[in-house]
Amino acid sequence: MPRPSPSGAAPAAAGSHDRPPGPSEDLELAGIRADPLTFLGDLATEYGDLCSHVTRGQTVWFANSPELARHILKDNYTNYTKAGTPDDFMLTPLLGKGLLTSNGAQWERQRRLCAPSFRRVAVESFDGLMVEAAVDLATAWGEAADRGETVRVDHDFTALTLRVVASALLGSELSAAGRGFGQAVDDINRFIGHFDGTPPADEDFRSRLRAYSGAKTFLDRVVGTMIGARRLTGPGGHHADLLDAMLGARDEHGDALSDRELHDQVLTMVMAGHETTAKALSWTLHLLDRHPEHAARVREEVDRVVGSRLPTAEDLSALTYTRQCLDEAVRLFPPVWLISRMAVDDDVLGGLRIPAGTLVCVSPWTMHRHPEHWEAPEEYRPERFAPERQHSRAGHSYLPFGGGPRVCIGQAFATTEAMLVLTVVMQRLRLTQAPGTTVVPEALVTLRPRDGLLMQVERRHG
Repeated sequence: MPRPSPSGAAPAAAGSHDRPPGPSEDLELAGIRADPLTFLGDLATEYGDLCSHVTRGQTVWFANSPELARHILKDNYTNYTKAGTPDDFMLTPLLGKGLLTSNGAQWERQRRLCAPSFRRVAVESFDGLMVEAAVDLATAWGEAADRGETVRVDHDFTALTLRVVASALLGSELSAAGRGFGQAVDDINRFIGHFDGTPPADEDFRSRLRAYSGAKTFLDRVVGTMIGARRLTGPGGHHADLLDAMLGARDEHGDALSDRELHDQVLTMVMAGHETTAKALSWTLHLLDRHPEHAARVREEVDRVVGSRLPTAEDLSALTYTRQCLDEAVRLFPPVWLISRMAVDDDVLGGLRIPAGTLVCVSPWTMHRHPEHWEAPEEYRPERFAPERQHSRAGHSYLPFGGGPRVCIGQAFATTEAMLVLTVVMQRLRLTQAPGTTVVPEALVTLRPRDGLLMQVERRHG
């Protein structure tokens, strides 16, 4: 992979605009994508908090300070859009124009209509189905322990979070389509995560493209069928779900979301709402295994607060150390590792004039490791997130859900689910990394363990 070289710094770029320092050569995108985490880390280390590189003739700015991130994501967010970014290029054909990919007035309308459904008090009403799914998983893992089998933690968490988000959104466990849904998600990730926009003429690419196309068709049909059925039958079951809330939402003109808008929102929320939570849980279990002293404190807290009963959302405020361990895991391994925006108009960023049409990126991966904002940034230290230290941290130095007005709408849902699942698992089981396996982060659509997370399981006996 080509690495930036200090001697290759180029202060000037196309036109009359200066660009931030960075390598002067046009870098191969394939080389960057081979190890983007190392590339971004090296770029920031060698060139500073505002730097740049060129690939395929396009200049990309990289902002790596809380102040710059705040400007892009909050203070002047209307000038930094998702239109034209890699997310737009790869995700809009799949997800349509939902909250993740829409912009401007369309995004603002969707956000207003959907936001009430995702308030904390609303999502905490789903704690029962979250705990039920966690208990089923812990039971299955306990049975695997009895048989002396290892478990594939990342895959099992993906299945669990898919079940939860489908139940909460649609009032359905996708029992008929569940296996196909999970396979479709895998096929989509495998294609998007390795596609750089230039189709290679080889059979492996064609095979992944066929799988992606089939997965997209499958997901469209499942979501469309569920929305159509709900319009015919009315509210779902004995427990209103998030689709009911979105169907009933009205904007200031009295207009509801259209079928197309509902489809795009539901598909976006299913895709984004399960993958990131599953990865956050996987990284947390991995780090607790590597740091048994913190795992012991979590178990002590869970035993003291919850005991042997099932946890509820009301318990979460007392599980402060458990939450610290989760937050610190997401600092070190943020599932969303890169945020990209396109400048709509010329602006000034870090004292330099950024031209309209420039791609600018912020990386939670590097921001969360910035030595000026995190002491010993590579170490797992849950005490960083102790309640009394929350206000000492620079705003936008911690971006697990993005920042500014476009901060993830599902933040409360994700944290409630992750905390409840983690509580159930730590209450009942001990998990350790399977011998002979390695855990290496791989930055695809999300940050995932490259070769999976295989773990051995023991039942807790007090």
